[in-house]
Amino acid sequence: MIENDERRDGKRAILIAGPTASGKSALATALAQRHGGVVLNADSMQVYADLRIITARPTVADEALAPHRLYGHVDAGENYSVGRWLADSAAALEDVWRAGGLPVIVGGTGLYFKALIDGLSDVPPVPEEVRARVRDQAQGRETPLLYADFAARDPETALRISPTDRQRILRGLEVLAATGRPLAAFRKARRPGPLAGVPVRKIFLAPERAAVNARIDARFLAMMDAGGLDEVRRLAARGLDPALPAMRAHGVPWLIRHIRGEIGREEAIAGAQADTRHYAKRQFTWFRHQLPDFAWLAPEAAAARLAAE
Repeated sequence: MIENDERRDGKRAILIAGPTASGKSALATALAQRHGGVVLNADSMQVYADLRIITARPTVADEALAPHRLYGHVDAGENYSVGRWLADSAAALEDVWRAGGLPVIVGGTGLYFKALIDGLSDVPPVPEEVRARVRDQAQGRETPLLYADFAARDPETALRISPTDRQRILRGLEVLAATGRPLAAFRKARRPGPLAGVPVRKIFLAPERAAVNARIDARFLAMMDAGGLDEVRRLAARGLDPALPAMRAHGVPWLIRHIRGEIGREEAIAGAQADTRHYAKRQFTWFRHQLPDFAWLAPEAAAARLAAE
């Protein structure tokens, strides 16, 4: 049972992962209410203050039901990383445990969950001037060309990432530029994650794919009705680097193209919905292979099981 599965120091946690639009946030909030817990965000896009609507962050009403942390605390102009999130989440976990609470960690970013449990390689921070230089040099170069350059210099890491994952390719090039060493060289120097040795419940919400796709499409339309386009218009007006993570949130690139007059509203919506459906499919695949110890449950079964404990 949740109440008894803990160490002598009282540390314990619940992890709720799953594809986008699977009902994770509602389940996490209900659990936090029932157990006097705190909801901690593990979604890499919901950290950005500029994007409450388009990233489906919990509403103000949701946040009033139980304490929520690590939502909307980062400016869209920042290149927020998994390393920074791990440090922020470790501090939040200690705060919750110190107060005798139960952390309910929820999100769909697999690397965040993996870092919580397994830790991260001890890669030195990249100076901002080095990061800016690498990104300036990459400006205008197609991603496959950047990948080929990266693979020639760090073939081991290149095998682990997609040739189309521009953000991770740039990260690898930044580390090479800053340290002269490939990311693969740092992999063995791994610090344990803040949940190492802590009793945790690991749940992956796995609704039927058709249901997820339908919810994704309906939710994006609801986002538009709630002011999502105006939110993205305000973000676009800031003139930020399009390579920043917040500028690549699902729906943002398509809506910016619409704002610029390049495509119509319906095409932008359809493109955003399709991208989000593809992302959900990748989330299923990633968690199945990378974190196989998560218990896969239909949303209704997960809620019933946890309510009975």
